[in-house]
Amino acid sequence: MEVLVFSTSVQSTEQVKTLAPQINSLAGRGRWNFALDDCDKILRIASDQVKPQQAIALLRKYGFECNELD
Repeated sequence: MEVLVFSTSVQSTEQVKTLAPQINSLAGRGRWNFALDDCDKILRIASDQVKPQQAIALLRKYGFECNELD
């Protein structure tokens, strides 16, 4: 299983709750999480099916910055 890691502009648990249904549809429930206490507001997705561009496009659609980290 590959783990994709992104820096985001998501700031709050309320914003995560708004994104949750869409990220669940993309990656599957329980296969992603945010680390809002990190300065980069990290999003991790564990999946062999999700492409980085899909996650980036999803967050940008909802007005958030999202960039893949190495």
